[in-house]
Amino acid sequence: MAGLVSGKTVNFQGNFRGIDMKLYGFSRSSAAFRVRIALNLKRVAWEHFNISLPDGDQLGPDYTSINPQGRVPTLIDGDNTLIQSMAILEYLDETRPEPAFLPADPVARARVRGLADIIACDIHPLNNLAILKFLGKEMGADKEAVNITWYKHWIYEGFNGLEAILANDSATGRFSHGDTPGLVDICIVPQVFNAQRYECDLAPYPTIMRIFDASMTLDAFDSAQPSKQPD
Repeated sequence: MAGLVSGKTVNFQGNFRGIDMKLYGFSRSSAAFRVRIALNLKRVAWEHFNISLPDGDQLGPDYTSINPQGRVPTLIDGDNTLIQSMAILEYLDETRPEPAFLPADPVARARVRGLADIIACDIHPLNNLAILKFLGKEMGADKEAVNITWYKHWIYEGFNGLEAILANDSATGRFSHGDTPGLVDICIVPQVFNAQRYECDLAPYPTIMRIFDASMTLDAFDSAQPSKQPD
């Protein structure tokens, strides 16, 4: 079946209950990676529509008619069009409560949201592909300045705080909050993949890496990684 947006192949993922949703994303997008993990954990099947960010598919009229912001991911659930990965994750948690991404206790929920936001609000937006391209093309920064000085700085800035909290908080268990994966782990795994791709030194972050390794033993995380996507 031909892709409705990019003209590339539409692929099926999941094999759980038949196709439930449509996911417009790109394999190396950490935001789309988060949603793939979440869909796997919730055991939701979906059709994958490839939106190639390097090729500029996200800015084409076919895609912006679906998501006017021109960003990925976009999740289609019936007649509902959902944007922004963190909003999508909470939507999935509210409409499909098991397994829960957020704990029941309000203080614990605030802890989990705060840790997830270190990645989703502090690290990721500054290292988004659109920002990196702007730094190079519009601001005249060379490749080393963008990929080493800028990118690594914000990874380390965010991971320093995240590691300190996770390592010194009794609420941290096998995963970021207790012994089952949740919202924070869904954010950590794609960010570690990005950090590894940019050859960041992750030795100073043993707790983050322990949680990453525990997460990657689960098929829901492993099968969502970029190298296992159809695009």
